[in-house]
Amino acid sequence: MDLAPKHPQSEDASVLLSTAEQRLKFFMQDVTGRALVMMEGATQGHNGIAMDLVQEAFISLHKSYAAKSTAEWYPLFYTILNNKLQDWRRKEARRPFPLSLFKKVDLDSDDEDVVDDSTPNPLQFLSQELAVEEIQSAIAKLPVRQQQAFMLRAWEGFDTHTTAEIMDCSEGSVKTHYHRAIQGLRLSLSHLNPHIGGSSDEER
Repeated sequence: MDLAPKHPQSEDASVLLSTAEQRLKFFMQDVTGRALVMMEGATQGHNGIAMDLVQEAFISLHKSYAAKSTAEWYPLFYTILNNKLQDWRRKEARRPFPLSLFKKVDLDSDDEDVVDDSTPNPLQFLSQELAVEEIQSAIAKLPVRQQQAFMLRAWEGFDTHTTAEIMDCSEGSVKTHYHRAIQGLRLSLSHLNPHIGGSSDEER
């Protein structure tokens, strides 16, 4: 017979902590690669800064939302990551010599709401046998908000409503950025597959 004293409360707490840490470990393994691609593009290729932003987002997620389900973590994580990116961009804008020169505001703003039901499915790019480096390079050339819209919708599979909440903008703006991203990628990747290029000028 086991006569050792029992400590149910401390054991339960230990199990919960272990479970949360294990879930976070698997969650990080799932999203880190895609999050880094997104942040490297948004910071104009600064890998160190991208890694810092992603790591800070994971820390904030675990600190504030450890009790949430894994399914709830996905939009929460990208919301936190977007907020940290915007904070970094604001700090960079105040620097005398910022590390990155971003696109003009009017090309990267949320002012114009365009609903275009004819926007092609971006998964066509990912289904082609194209080099990952080529796709990442094309995405990195897009304005930051277009990058975010494309990555969140196409790579993460979020719907327009959730993407709008993560990006803190209207659903119409998400559709605008998403559509423009598709057109930009079509143009950039047309040399790799002629079947996905050549329509952007006609649709403008």
